Amino acid sequence: MLSVNNLSVYFTGEYLFNDISFLINERERVGLVGRNGAGKTTLLRIINGEMEPEAGSVSRPNNMSVGYLRQEMRTTGAGTVFEETLKAFEEALKLKQRINDYNQQLLKRTDYQDTSYLQMIDNLHETNERFSLLGGNEMEGETEKVLLGLGFVAEDFHRSLAEFSGGWRMRVELARLLLRKPDLLLLDEPTNHLDIESIQWLEEYLKQSKSAVILVSHDRAFLDNVTSRTIEISMGRIYDYKMSYSEYVIQREVQREQQIMAFNNQQKQLAEIERFIERFRYKATKSKQVQSRVKMLDKMERVQVDDVDKSSIHFRFPDAPPSGKVVVEAIELTKYYGNHKVFADVNFAIERNDFVAFVGKNGEGKTTLAKILAEGLDHQGECKLGHNVKIGYYAQNQADLLDPERTVFETIDDVAVGDIRPKVRNILGSFLFGGEDIDKKVKVLSGGEKSRLALAKLLLSPVNLLILDEPTNHLDMISKDILKNALLMFGGTLIVVSHDRDFLQGLTDKLFEFTGGQVKQHLGDIYHFLEKRKMQSLNELGASKATSDINAPEASAGSDNKMIYEKRKQFEKEGRKIRTRIEKSEAEIQRLETELNRHDHMLSHPDEYSEELAAPDFFKHYEAIQNRIELEMKQWEALHEELEAFEVEKREQLGEE
Repeated sequence: MLSVNNLSVYFTGEYLFNDISFLINERERVGLVGRNGAGKTTLLRIINGEMEPEAGSVSRPNNMSVGYLRQEMRTTGAGTVFEETLKAFEEALKLKQRINDYNQQLLKRTDYQDTSYLQMIDNLHETNERFSLLGGNEMEGETEKVLLGLGFVAEDFHRSLAEFSGGWRMRVELARLLLRKPDLLLLDEPTNHLDIESIQWLEEYLKQSKSAVILVSHDRAFLDNVTSRTIEISMGRIYDYKMSYSEYVIQREVQREQQIMAFNNQQKQLAEIERFIERFRYKATKSKQVQSRVKMLDKMERVQVDDVDKSSIHFRFPDAPPSGKVVVEAIELTKYYGNHKVFADVNFAIERNDFVAFVGKNGEGKTTLAKILAEGLDHQGECKLGHNVKIGYYAQNQADLLDPERTVFETIDDVAVGDIRPKVRNILGSFLFGGEDIDKKVKVLSGGEKSRLALAKLLLSPVNLLILDEPTNHLDMISKDILKNALLMFGGTLIVVSHDRDFLQGLTDKLFEFTGGQVKQHLGDIYHFLEKRKMQSLNELGASKATSDINAPEASAGSDNKMIYEKRKQFEKEGRKIRTRIEKSEAEIQRLETELNRHDHMLSHPDEYSEELAAPDFFKHYEAIQNRIELEMKQWEALHEELEAFEVEKREQLGEE
């Protein structure tokens, strides 16, 4: 369907990619991945015809339609959300207007036998057929379905598009693209402005779509659920595998290990041949064998090991100063914007070392609560910070708040004070800003670079409460993994707003769900929460079905047995997840206790470990391990309580004794 042939792009003194080729087939779902700056967006722009490469070409059929969702774009329109989305059906709307015009004219005509009248009847018939063929009769229903799937509610349909934020306007642009049903969809980070429910809806929509899809995303779960082929751009080359991203990562690692093994074996073989040649080069009796081995060396195809881009951010958050046991407490917390209620009568307490995720649909108040906590946004009710709480805040638009006219170095140096000032260059180096990069102005940085710079600012002073609002937008997968690992080592309290399920998994131990003006608390991580939500939906569906079938005597016992079987399968799956989390918790406790025992051993033998004990952060690290064990023990106890409650619920639902 589409052929990329020997494509090369030269950028800032080197090839962004060089002599790459691949084919995209009909209905294929391809994940296009790589680090920030690898050239993914450039490749999409070339495929869309917006940019010319230095060499090579892109071939596609003349009648092939392409829809392109850019990572950042300004969506404007004077109409309502529904009207602007309906513009996806451009030809059908023109045909509808033509049909109306024909009908209006025919109402006024009385010359029924005239040739022009009969011609108009024919034209009307043809236009109606074309309108029906384009799905004109279903376009309003399709528009409503897609808008609802992307998170809009019916009340939004007739509001002006101008009233909505950039993120919601992007959803309208995405809706238009989906409704156009192009032969090829190019989607550049489509999940950046979506909540988890909308992402899950989009996953299902794309899986059912007849369009081929090239998808750029740093959301591992989204890629795995949508794509069946992965193309990675790395070091100017592409690696193309017919598998999901997670499978590809494993396969690439296995392949590289095999390459290294083959390379090492070949090097040994080459060394042996060269030794033989050197040893017998001047012996006439061995001349044939020497010549044979020389020819062997010339003909031997040398094993190459793929270059790997090893550049990555690396950092740790400063040690968290101690805080009180209760870090944040809310009592009857309420927030209105004018007459619009965001949430009301919210009560919660977040304790020291809690790791909490804020989840829910966009517009339900996640960012608002984060701003109340971090910036003191006005509200009703009480919201109190605990003793000695020091906040580090990463806003959802933090990268946009950077001064575009300041350089990278000035951005950090302007706010660095005290002992941290001499370390500014080291901090920037940790976030991949080195050499001439530190003199770049913020306005020329990519989205990923701005996000890294905004994260770097969080290291300038020690805090014990981190509030991060969508910190992974624009970060590549490796950077996200490093951020996640740094957070797991953070010794304070964490509140994170995110729609990235892979990032949240295993990071947080508590969720605040924002829904319908309420904030509900759940123990466990994101996948446990989503599985529980799915189970509740199934139970509600089962209850609804039972009600509708109450007067149907033909309902068979087999159907009931099947429902019980399906329900039992769901319970078993959920139970396995809880037990797996208990096992992981026990393994983590064992690891931490081993580490603690090692430190205790050092303390018991100060003469042997004088150097280690003299390290400035030894006792801080020792205390951090103790705190982490205490936190993990609480989590382990909570998981056992959750398992007990789950078993009770399971017995009740399945009617077991």
